[in-house]
Amino acid sequence: MSGHAKFLILNPADDVMVALQALQPGEQVDGTAILDPVPFGHKVARRALAKGQPVKRYGQIIGFATQDITAGQHVHTHNLEFQEFDKDYRFSADYAATEMVAEPDTFMGIVRPDGRVATRNYIGILTSVNCSARVAQAVAEHFRRDLRPEALADYPQVDGVVALTHGAGCGIDSTGRGLEVLQRTIAGYVRHPNFAGLLIIGLGCETNQISALMKAQALEESNLLRTFNIQDVGGTPKSIARGIELIKRMLPEANRVQRTRVPVSHLKIGLQCGGSDSFSGITANPVLGAAADILVRNGGTVILAETPEIYGAEHLLTCRAVTPAVGQKLVDVFDWWEDLCHRNNASMNNNPSAGNKKGGLTTVLEKSLGGVSKGGTTGLMAVYDYAEAVVAKGLVFMNTPGYDPMSATGQLAGGANIICFTTGRGSAFGAVPAPSLKLATNTALWQRQQDDMDFNCGPVVDEAADIHALGRAFYDMVLRCASGEPSKSELYGYGQNEFVPWQPGVIC
Repeated sequence: MSGHAKFLILNPADDVMVALQALQPGEQVDGTAILDPVPFGHKVARRALAKGQPVKRYGQIIGFATQDITAGQHVHTHNLEFQEFDKDYRFSADYAATEMVAEPDTFMGIVRPDGRVATRNYIGILTSVNCSARVAQAVAEHFRRDLRPEALADYPQVDGVVALTHGAGCGIDSTGRGLEVLQRTIAGYVRHPNFAGLLIIGLGCETNQISALMKAQALEESNLLRTFNIQDVGGTPKSIARGIELIKRMLPEANRVQRTRVPVSHLKIGLQCGGSDSFSGITANPVLGAAADILVRNGGTVILAETPEIYGAEHLLTCRAVTPAVGQKLVDVFDWWEDLCHRNNASMNNNPSAGNKKGGLTTVLEKSLGGVSKGGTTGLMAVYDYAEAVVAKGLVFMNTPGYDPMSATGQLAGGANIICFTTGRGSAFGAVPAPSLKLATNTALWQRQQDDMDFNCGPVVDEAADIHALGRAFYDMVLRCASGEPSKSELYGYGQNEFVPWQPGVIC
């Protein structure tokens, strides 16, 4: 591969090649005459394909031809479609124990009194219901360094006071899964090591009562975990004043931290992709996967998620499951999603999005095969429900929707203290209280949106750069970020609007 190459073949068994530059009819590529205009990143048929024939990329099925396709034709949504097909799960057949490094790497983390390790040091304001969002935001605004620098002038070790609000908490079954998931998500943030202190604000009459939340999740008030309801305090102005006073009491203790050298085993990285393109599975996702493998070999944890965007590639994980039971648990998750879609007249192929398709992705199968490579090559050690506390080391899977903020919210509730996010179309994303690092799949994106991107994976196709070398370079960036170096999203204040708990239950 080089900047002058016109195409890329990912696997000898592939029926298509990927255009590394826009191709025009009449050009000769790999001995094939191009018959249609083919945009950058899109697919060209390498050989004749009959209607109904499975079409392969990555050596795997990405869809089925909807008409006869001639070698040299553009292959996309007009002649390729998603269809169900049987997959061989081969439970645990390819599992191998990971060879760990003799002397694990370290980073500069913040050790909490109970032994948890943080990568950032925030005070957070959470809400039990959407009705208390404005009060929470007003309390946080009082401590904004850009508006009132004096508010935190005496507390340089506090990264900020942030309000994470949401649109749920009422009109929900008081005994159903929706409330259970919401409470588990909120509790996961309360326990997140990146929060030195937390304030939970409610209205008072909502279904998601703070008292019930605290009891169900075994949470207890303390100097660094306080709660109140607006109705009890006496309305909005009094509640804002009450919130400001409680935060002020937390600040001195929250400021008494320092970074110390700790093992990489304390890192839990949430893997995300959004605004994907055809190069996501060629550059950024494999580079992130290479970094994930290094982290796992050093004792860390990586959390693969976005269930609908792994659909069709799950067999590449089940064969690496530590036990057949773990592999079956993953299959059960996909069965649940298929049933959900069936009951709601929806399709698991609602991906790719319009932007994904413009970037060259055609079916959810193609997107998933690229997406799964973020997880690297090590064994699948556990499967978690949304927002469950992640305790296993190594590669794990969490059942989340594909919607990025909702998926990352579940990972953070599970304990992720860094988010790594690949994108080919461009993304503006943050994930308070954890830093979010974004990897660009192509150099054109890097040059266009470099203010938002942290790492360029375009050299994989531009310069034939080694994926493992780039993976090592990105891993080093992760350690620097975990040690306090700010990510681009942090510099621009992203992250407070991306707290989006999943609402799987019925809303009445």
